[in-house]
Formats: sequence, C-alpha cells, structure tokens
Amino acid sequence: MLLVTSIISSVLTIIFIRLSFTVIGLRRKNKVALGSGGHDDLERAIRAQGNFAEYVPIAIILIACLELNGAPYWLVAIPGITLIIGRLIHAKGINIPPPDFSKRVQGMKFTFMTLNALVALNLMWTLYKLVG
Repeated sequence: MLLVTSIISSVLTIIFIRLSFTVIGLRRKNKVALGSGGHDDLERAIRAQGNFAEYVPIAIILIACLELNGAPYWLVAIPGITLIIGRLIHAKGINIPPPDFSKRVQGMKFTFMTLNALVALNLMWTLYKLVG
C-alpha cells in the first residue's frame, strides 16, 4: 500500500491544480489562447506550472518506489514534505518579477535536495534489502 505516497501526491496535485487555474485565469484576463502573448505575469505563471510538471512526477515515482520497497513511513514522508515545501516556495518565487530570484532559487534548492536524497535513499534502501 502506498499510504504516504497517496497523501503526498494528493497535496502536490492540489498545488498543481492551483497553478493551472492561475494560468487559465491569466489567459482569460489577457485573452491569450496559446503562449504568453507577451504578458510577463502569464509567462511566469506558465513557467511555474511547467516547472512543477517537469520535476514532480519523477519525485513521486521515487517516493513510491521507496514506500513500495518497505521503507519506514517517516523515511518516505520526510522527502515528500521537503518536496512540497520546495515546490510551494518555487511557485511563489517564480511569480515575483525579476530580478529577485531568491525564493525561486530557494525552492529549486529544496527540490534538487529532495531529488538527490530520494536517489540516495532508494539506492541505499534497495541495497540494504538485497544484502540484508
């Protein structure tokens, strides 16, 4: 059973839906069907949604692998929580007009830290299970 993965995936899906509705709302407001139409706010919203869609699926797969391989719930939950935090910080940061990228960078650091940790945890846990 993927109890922790289900909760983490659900929270991340809520965030993705919110990002999507922001894009839809700005498309309607600016009357843009495709692309950003030169609107900076829409471009940032599109990238926030796109960046989320690029990074989150692989993280969810790694979280699910960890849980399916029998890792303790806390070991699955911690990277899930840091991923959620990182994605929220990034989404907020990308919507702050340039040149202030500090929140965006901080969000990506959380995301990459989480992805690296998930790779290491999966490798170590799998080797532990194979050898032990």
